[in-house]
Amino acid sequence: MKDLVRRGQRARDAGRWTEAYAAYKAAFEAADPASSTGLERAEIAGELGLCELALNRHRDAAEHLAWSLSQLEALPLPLQRRFEVGRRKAEWNVTVLRLNVDPPDAEVLVDGKPIGRSARTYVLFLEPGEHMVWARAPGCENALHIVGAVAGAKHEIVMHLPRTSASASAGDAEEGAPVSPNEAPRAPSAPAAARTGSPAHGLPSPWASWPGTARIGGIAVTTATAAAGAVFLLRAHVVHGDLREGDAARRARGWTSHTCREASAPAACAGIHDQVNERALFATLGKVSLVTSAVFGVATAASFFTEIAVFDAGPKAAGVRVVPTATSERAGVLLEGAW
Repeated sequence: MKDLVRRGQRARDAGRWTEAYAAYKAAFEAADPASSTGLERAEIAGELGLCELALNRHRDAAEHLAWSLSQLEALPLPLQRRFEVGRRKAEWNVTVLRLNVDPPDAEVLVDGKPIGRSARTYVLFLEPGEHMVWARAPGCENALHIVGAVAGAKHEIVMHLPRTSASASAGDAEEGAPVSPNEAPRAPSAPAAARTGSPAHGLPSPWASWPGTARIGGIAVTTATAAAGAVFLLRAHVVHGDLREGDAARRARGWTSHTCREASAPAACAGIHDQVNERALFATLGKVSLVTSAVFGVATAASFFTEIAVFDAGPKAAGVRVVPTATSERAGVLLEGAW
């Protein structure tokens, strides 16, 4: 292990980050409490995280640096400062998710992969994008949460797994059977009529005949316009950032807010005007796309509720939940339901 650490240090000092990463990774895997001290393991984990940060492995870097810093009593102050700076840089490129689970012995899976340990509270690091967080426990219903991870964001969610009723225990025993680590967990069972698509209590399937086709089209249009709106707003945000940085640089050179209004305005003002117009165009397109998405989403959701209200003569069937989601740089629509 110590030979691997020395090899990693030489490669790190020479800027050979791939070689340093491989050496520190092997040393971290070779370290164990029986043959190494807490300081050695914490230092190796921190150096491994810094190598991963240099290689743009932000999620792995955040995990290893956070673990290293959790051993504060073992790390000297200079190392704490180096690793803390690296952790902040890594977290700027990932989403930090604080997850609370009840019961604490529930198995948690992220994108179908088990975390590998049981706890009441987890701190997870997610790459930007959509992620599915599952939790399951014997005698409880499965829980699912979809996380829209954005770089630099922080989320905190609570997943409570309610106990299954005695009447459903037989069916839950079959669904709670173990699955392989690479297999995504199954969702809680829906009523038999919903699984087969046959009418229940006189209620046609929400996807039957031409209304079903229209609903699929509505969902597709909602998703497409929401995605387009997100792209337009993101582009407007990027152009806005470029303008703000350029404005700061020009002010440092002595420009004022009236420089481009003068008769002898510099030639660069034409490019600035083009950027301003581009930002306004993409911002308008983004807002129009999101409004269009909302209109189609509400209309599509209303078709389900209208049908349920008209035809349902028995127990209430599960409906559709439409949840618009938006941040400063992203927007979307989440549709949930069981049929």
